[in-house]
Amino acid sequence: MKDQVIFVTGGGKGMGEAVSLMAAERGAKVCVANTPPINI
Repeated sequence: MKDQVIFVTGGGKGMGEAVSLMAAERGAKVCVANTPPINI
């Protein structure tokens, strides 16, 4: 994944967080998008 750019939605926790960390550890540049939960 070196020199790759990865955009992860929902990367603040859970599976998205794991993917973000794994990609970064393998050399990718990672952009994480996450929104706070909305109480309706």
